[in-house]
Parts: sequence; C-alpha cells; structure tokens
Amino acid sequence: MTGNEVLQIFRESGALLEGHFVLRSGLHSRQYFQCALALQRMPIVEQVGAELAGKVRALGAVTVVSPAMGGLVLGQEVARQLGLRFIFVEKEQGKLALRRGFNIATGEKILVVEDVVTKGGRVQETIDIVRAHGGQLVGVAMAVDRSGGTVGFGVPMFSLISLQVEAFEPDQLPPDLAAIPAVKPGSR
Repeated sequence: MTGNEVLQIFRESGALLEGHFVLRSGLHSRQYFQCALALQRMPIVEQVGAELAGKVRALGAVTVVSPAMGGLVLGQEVARQLGLRFIFVEKEQGKLALRRGFNIATGEKILVVEDVVTKGGRVQETIDIVRAHGGQLVGVAMAVDRSGGTVGFGVPMFSLISLQVEAFEPDQLPPDLAAIPAVKPGSR
C-alpha cells in the first residue's frame, strides 16, 4: 500500500478534514486526520492493520500498547494480525496510566501503536509508562506521521504515510488561517 493509497482511504472516508483545527499538541493546522472516521469500517481497519503489522513483524514484540482513545482500534488490529497481546493506557487524573489490571513484565518486548503523531506527546507518555514498568520498547508504529519524519523516539519508527503538514503556534497564525474560526475536532 502506497502513501497515496492510504491518503485516498482517508479522503474517501471523510477522515481527512480541511479547515482550521487545534491539534492535541496545541498547534493549529489546515488539515486534520480524524482516523476514527476511516477506522469505523472493518475492512479498512483490517487492511490498514495488516499493512502496519507487515512493517513491524520482525521487531519480535509480544505485546502492543496504545494510548486511548485514538490508537485503540488500530493497535488492537495490529496485535490481532500479529497474534499478540493488546493493552492500552488511558487518562487518569489528566495523565496517561496503565489501568484495568494490565501489567507489563520486566523485559517484555513492547510495540507502541498510535493512529496519528504530530509532536508525539502521547506516544512519549506511553513509552515512559512502558519503561517505568520494566518493558523493553522495540518500536513505534502509526498510520499517519504528521511530522514528516522529524519526531523520533530512539527506537525504530514505522508509518503508513509520512507528511510534513503545516502546523502553527497559536500566536503565529497566517492571516488566512486566523480569519477562520478554530475547531478542536479530537472528540467531536
């Protein structure tokens, strides 16, 4: 699957939005990937998950962990495709935490899977949790790398599509973007 084919899936499913968006990172952008719109269709989940699983198979992970909410569907599908255990981290008192009786054994080989990464804050939080529990991080995988490959986590990183999407600090908006009301679509 090429990057253009992945982009086409997002366009056809309405998951690639155009306008003025406030990202989870606090940056503003003209484009927003609402992966949930694409991943509500199980054939797409299976196709995207298989493609990502193929890229990470050789890492030897035994568990996939994803940050909730965005990474849940894709992370679970990658784990299913690879026959691995799947767990997730979720918010507790404003920070991500390992809950629900999930555990990570010392030395357990962990793959982190997320849907979209811009600055990588939630992925880094997840990595910190994995390491705090003694897990061995073997890689990070995502459907969309909005950083154009500039974000890094010190381990192998894989994406289905890597784009350098313009993102702006709130006080440095270009005039055309500043003229459009901002939307924070993460959970709409």
